[in-house]
Amino acid sequence: MRCWLKIEEMALEELMQRLNAVFQCADEIMHQDIIPLYAADIQDQLKKQFAYLSGGRGGDGSPVITFPDYPAFSEIPEKEFQNVLTYLTSIPSLRDAGIGFILVIDRRQDKWTSVKASILRIAASFPGNLQLVLVLRPTGFFHRALSDIAFRFNKDELKMKVPIIMLGSVSELQGYIDKTQLTEDLGGTLDYCHNRWLSRRTAIEGFAQKVKQTAQILQSFGTELAETELPNDVQSTSSLLATHTEKKDKMKEDIRVAVEQGNDILGSITKPVTENPDYKLNQDQLDNQTTVERLLAQLHETETAFDEFWMKHQQKLEQCLRLRNFEQNFREVKAALDIVSERLSAFTDVGNSRSHVEHILKDLANFKEKSDETVTKAKMLASERDTFIQSNHYAVDSIIPKCSELHHLCDAFTTETERRRKLLNKSLELHDLLEKSMKWCDEGIYLLASQPVDKCQSQDGAESALQEIEKFLDTGAGNKIKELNKIYEEYAHILNEDLKEHVQKVFQKQESMEEMFQKRQVSLKKLAAKQTRPVQPVAPRPEAFVKSPCTSPGLQRENVSNSESSALRRVNYRKGKSEMTELHQSRGGSTMDDEENLAVLRQHVMNELIETERAYVEELLCVLEGYAAEMDNPLMAHLISPELQNKKDILFGNMEEIYHFHNRIFLRELETYVEYPELVGRCFLDQMEDFQIYEKYCQNKPRSESLWRQFSDSVFFQECQRKLDHKLSLDSYLLKPVQRITKYQLLLKEMLKYSKNCEGAEDLQEALTSILGILKAVNDSMHQIAITGYDGNLNELGKLLMQGSFNVWTDHKKGHTKVKDLARFKPMQRHLFLHEKAVLFCKKREENGEGYEKAPSYSYKHSLNMAAVGITENVKGDAKKFEIWYNAREEVYIVQAPTPEVKATWVNEIRKVLTSQLQACREASQHRTLEQTQSLPLPLPASSCASPSRNHIRNTKKMEEKKADLTSLEGCGTTVAPKYPEKGKGWAKPSHSLDASEENDGWSSAEEALNSSDAEEEGGGGAGEMKLTPGKYTVVTDYDKGVSEEFTVKSGDLVQLIREGEDGLWFVKNLSSGKEGWIPASNLLMLIGNSNSAQSLSRHCLQQFQHIIKLQ
Repeated sequence: MRCWLKIEEMALEELMQRLNAVFQCADEIMHQDIIPLYAADIQDQLKKQFAYLSGGRGGDGSPVITFPDYPAFSEIPEKEFQNVLTYLTSIPSLRDAGIGFILVIDRRQDKWTSVKASILRIAASFPGNLQLVLVLRPTGFFHRALSDIAFRFNKDELKMKVPIIMLGSVSELQGYIDKTQLTEDLGGTLDYCHNRWLSRRTAIEGFAQKVKQTAQILQSFGTELAETELPNDVQSTSSLLATHTEKKDKMKEDIRVAVEQGNDILGSITKPVTENPDYKLNQDQLDNQTTVERLLAQLHETETAFDEFWMKHQQKLEQCLRLRNFEQNFREVKAALDIVSERLSAFTDVGNSRSHVEHILKDLANFKEKSDETVTKAKMLASERDTFIQSNHYAVDSIIPKCSELHHLCDAFTTETERRRKLLNKSLELHDLLEKSMKWCDEGIYLLASQPVDKCQSQDGAESALQEIEKFLDTGAGNKIKELNKIYEEYAHILNEDLKEHVQKVFQKQESMEEMFQKRQVSLKKLAAKQTRPVQPVAPRPEAFVKSPCTSPGLQRENVSNSESSALRRVNYRKGKSEMTELHQSRGGSTMDDEENLAVLRQHVMNELIETERAYVEELLCVLEGYAAEMDNPLMAHLISPELQNKKDILFGNMEEIYHFHNRIFLRELETYVEYPELVGRCFLDQMEDFQIYEKYCQNKPRSESLWRQFSDSVFFQECQRKLDHKLSLDSYLLKPVQRITKYQLLLKEMLKYSKNCEGAEDLQEALTSILGILKAVNDSMHQIAITGYDGNLNELGKLLMQGSFNVWTDHKKGHTKVKDLARFKPMQRHLFLHEKAVLFCKKREENGEGYEKAPSYSYKHSLNMAAVGITENVKGDAKKFEIWYNAREEVYIVQAPTPEVKATWVNEIRKVLTSQLQACREASQHRTLEQTQSLPLPLPASSCASPSRNHIRNTKKMEEKKADLTSLEGCGTTVAPKYPEKGKGWAKPSHSLDASEENDGWSSAEEALNSSDAEEEGGGGAGEMKLTPGKYTVVTDYDKGVSEEFTVKSGDLVQLIREGEDGLWFVKNLSSGKEGWIPASNLLMLIGNSNSAQSLSRHCLQQFQHIIKLQ
């Protein structure tokens, strides 16, 4: 760069020297250093022509100045006279002017007095050197004689530094000056035109002045360019280059105009010669020509010097601009390389399955394809290094390190990408090996399960089975893992903890399978070694199937760590399996083989569960990364329509939450049960609360579906699908969570089918029931969110238990007569929602739209508080109808279900709600009674004091147990005792009688119900124990200690009272089982008596509380 600056300084110095030469030439031409006068300044004075420079020369080259006859010579102002003489004497060159001027004074038409005055004035004012003064005296006789006499007498007065010669004619004048050097008015042949001379002098001086001004502008411009500091950014450098180029173009235009002007002047000077080759220019014309040519030469030299300087300066600016572009591109490319390198560093996962690795490899390939553009730009920018060197760029020393850095970054990125790809290929190779081993193990287990037991009892059958096993074992050479340590050594650089654990599990499965083969071989070899008579195979007895003694991992998880728990489970499992094998061997090979077959089937269901779970997690990740994350990618923003922006949460719902649950929790938990498939129910139960997140996803699905239909043809979604190489569009993947939650119940059913005699069967059944409950809750919630017009908060009504469409008739006590009559014949279509605290009646609206938008909506009509609801199970004449009545039959709703089964389900669910309310009410009362009893003991009745009965002792013990249970429930915060209902507005007792329609032939009036309740309260208020009332009763607590050991009743069973016994025992008939037996009266609740009145549940609740207190 220093060299380049030196060259530029030299170019500027040369330009300044040329410009100084131009200044000097112009000053010499115009004598600016002596007489600062221009023809244009005294043009009016020169036009008077009282003196002129004709261009003639004397014999020795002296310039001739002519003073023609000018009558008003004496009237010329002195200043004008001096300016004209000064200017005329400044025109000849210094050499000619140094010889001296010849003055020709023409006074032939003048008087002697004027001649004398003119001579004296010229002699006094002439600024130059004089060589000779020639005077043409007056031609008149008198004035001529007078001038001779006067000249002799006044010779001393007219004495000048040069001689004055008085001439009488032009012929005498030609004796001193050649005829060719005299103008025509003096008898000569010299071509002279004063106006032409004046115009030419003005043009030459203007041209000289133009050249000087141009040189001055060039000088200041050159100084400005040399002193300009180079900018540090592309925009400023580009702007500076454009500004300087514009100024340079203007300067070039000025030079061109000046040259053209000079050429025009030169052409006008040489025009006579051009027109007439014999024409000879006088000395003044030759001097003018020389002057113009000299100025033109100086101008050309100046232009050349400026062009050289500009070339250097332009090169410097262009190189600066190129440098700034390079630096800007370097910063952008380096930042892009840093970003892709950072993203590359995120590819640390080696995959947990083959499909996962393939997905990562595909992502890496797509990433590399996108990054290639950045790497290519970086390499192209780095390749400019040679160009900079060849062009001798002034900043090549700072460019070379940057280019080297880019080369290094590109090479490092390429190397790291290739290293990651090799690692993933190695991981893919390992997963291929593991999958081969697992597939080989599955095929082996299938082989063991498919060998028929009966055929193996014979020698030929055993030998054939042995050959099959040996043939299969031969295929293990290329499929199984041979040495675990070699695997660890070969794949050490990709083995993380999870992958290492997976390898161990596969190897353990392989060992277990080979152990099974060895045991089967031993058994078959024994059968093949001795002749045995054929044995008729029989089905194993049920008791032959014993429960697996393995310990549930869920029971040990709280006390031991995961590793210890897993090891303990493996030990228990193997120990139990060994014991089971010995037991089976003692009982025969048939039982062992059946159990093995079931184990194989369980293992395959487990494998399907885990593999599909992994695939599900990968699909969710693919959608979240390939679609959801791309909606926030600035590079993809131009493809997203404004209406779709900021709607990611609507389109994908809580899919990310579902993914994290399955990826971080559920999948890992499932994998811990891979060796104990029959115990997987506990895994579902432990995570059952987390499955509630699917309800939120399904509730959002209609909005997501609607949004998708609006933008399904979006370029953004098409581009994402192309990048992911998906054959199906996004909506298919948005349906995956819905499909997955429904898949679990199918897999659990299969697992339960093959695990009925195993330890985890109860957990599997409970898990299946819970999953089905979640599916039902999801389905119900989809209907619940469609309710419109409800002012309150639906969540305050408690859990949604049931929902469905029914025909409903109304019969209100306070209604209009016509309304009651018409109600029986014109049913209303209502959709009922049964909550824990209320039942809602809604009207189903028409289904519109497509897909999820076809889901109906429900307009809220009214609701009933479950605290004041009663039911009549059967309505005479229709097995599908039942009654829901409110406030002691003040409002009655006859509900017709689509089928008797739907009716039974609803009645049972309502019964459970009412029973739970009763139970909560009773437990709260018992709790308060016990507290009062402990603080203030009540006196026992006389009969109790004399002979305490077994029933009383049993009831007291049962009360204490209930109190303990209640205390524990209250501690858990799961039971809240409801307030007592108001009189006439309490819970109505549920009707469970199959004969209710026959006993209650018509609707019972509210008055009868209240009167009946009041009569019972008055009559039984002072009774010491429950009064015997014929009729049907419902069992409120389980009882299994009757007189007959086989007689048991459960809570909710319906019994018929037969007779009353001693010690508070009643003899009843269980209407469900048909069996009879004794049961404590305190365990029963009056349901339907002989009267047709509908009893109030609150009355009986209070009666039961009073009876319990009196029993105590």
